[in-house]
Amino acid sequence: MVGADHRVALIAKDLVDHFERRLEAMEGKAMVVCMSRRICVELYDAIVRLRPDWHRDGDDQGTIKIVMTGSASDPTDWQPHIRNKARRQELAARFKDPSDPFRLVIVRDMWLTGFDAPCLHTMYVDKPMRGHGLMQAIARVNRVFKDKPGGLVVDFLGLAEELRDALATYAESGGAGETAVDQEQAVAVMTEKYEVCCDLFYGFNWSKWAGSPQERLSLLPAAQEHILTQDDGKARLLEAVTLLSQAFALAVPHDKAIAIRDDVAFFQAVRAVLAKGAPGEQRDAEDLDYAIRQIVSRAIVSDEVVDIFAAAGLKKPDISILSDEFLAEVRDMPPKNLAVELLRKLLIGEIKARGRRNVVQARSFAEMLEEAIRRYQNRAVESAQVIEELIALAEEMREASRRGEKLHLTEDEVAFYDALEVNDSAVKVLGDDTLKAIARELVQTVRNSVTIDWMMRENVRAKIRVMVKRILRKYGYPPDKQAKATQTVLEQAEVLCSEWAVA
Repeated sequence: MVGADHRVALIAKDLVDHFERRLEAMEGKAMVVCMSRRICVELYDAIVRLRPDWHRDGDDQGTIKIVMTGSASDPTDWQPHIRNKARRQELAARFKDPSDPFRLVIVRDMWLTGFDAPCLHTMYVDKPMRGHGLMQAIARVNRVFKDKPGGLVVDFLGLAEELRDALATYAESGGAGETAVDQEQAVAVMTEKYEVCCDLFYGFNWSKWAGSPQERLSLLPAAQEHILTQDDGKARLLEAVTLLSQAFALAVPHDKAIAIRDDVAFFQAVRAVLAKGAPGEQRDAEDLDYAIRQIVSRAIVSDEVVDIFAAAGLKKPDISILSDEFLAEVRDMPPKNLAVELLRKLLIGEIKARGRRNVVQARSFAEMLEEAIRRYQNRAVESAQVIEELIALAEEMREASRRGEKLHLTEDEVAFYDALEVNDSAVKVLGDDTLKAIARELVQTVRNSVTIDWMMRENVRAKIRVMVKRILRKYGYPPDKQAKATQTVLEQAEVLCSEWAVA
């Protein structure tokens, strides 16, 4: 009865529709468990009739495969699906690779125990199972992986009673926690989190999100401004959309999830732009997992939405220059809170880049930026005022890039010059000429002493430390300042050693 032609055709259609909607919500893979090898082959054929492009003859191609054992005596139409151990291992490697197009596997017994593919997020069960075997099988889809909040088991035969018995055995043997969540519970949580996100956008009309890509992109600056004007709005949105996304991924393809799909895509697009950090900016694991989630609907969300410059209506600038024209354009942006956020990300990226060349300079600018943003977040200054402060900081950074020309020093020599000076009056009495001479000699000495593995070899570091101290004494560097200067010079050498070693 389970393998009747009419039923297999119905299962195939339902499975294809369901899995494609799952992929709209979350990238990943699925496993189908059938009662017999005959049913595996017939279900494969039924699915391929619906989606011919999923089939490929070679093991290194194709979206769908059967993994089963067999022999030469099996029917002719089974033979393409019968593989030796080496070929099955090659398929396993493909299936475990999240980026491989092999997304759907049909099995009877194989891969149900001892097989670990974290990107597997859906299991279709059309086979009677119970006890330990059932628990082992459903555990295949519940591995932690990226933004996957949990695995989904789709039951075609009615395994609820067997699952309750298996869970009871699991609990009695010392297992703890909730192993399975009914989809209706996920839908209820999704609805609650959806309402929270809607409340954050109360009074804001995002109906244009259903329009053209240009209309969607033009909607984002106003949406960001709406969030940024609220108390702690950015943090609240990041958390709310993250929780909504987790519940949504579990609820799809429930009708209530499909109904709000476009709204979820809008919330995630706004979150993506706000969460998108500057180059090198550190964020926690949760932000990394959910910073750019655009797969809710490929037809709705495009790659454009995460471009902070395009979303702000600006041409992408050369960040290393921060030209007067670009800064003037930012100053005149109507959404002031968005302008602050844009400048903050640009400056963080610029500071990060400088930190790879000049430790002291980057540290100084980072402190200035942190202080300005802290006063803005504490509402000590208005957005317009902090924009002026950030623009002034950008101009100061640009001016700092020209110091080498004025001092007649190379970029590396300026970095060591700053490490020696550190705005200390006791050091400045030596005069620029002396400090420049020290910087030049330090660059030459450290460059000649640096090896590829010097940071891991304490004896080499100790040797450089002695040479640095000797040079400082030679030029009359204040004795009470030498320890700090030596440490700073070593820090500066560390950030430059990789480039020097390669050169």
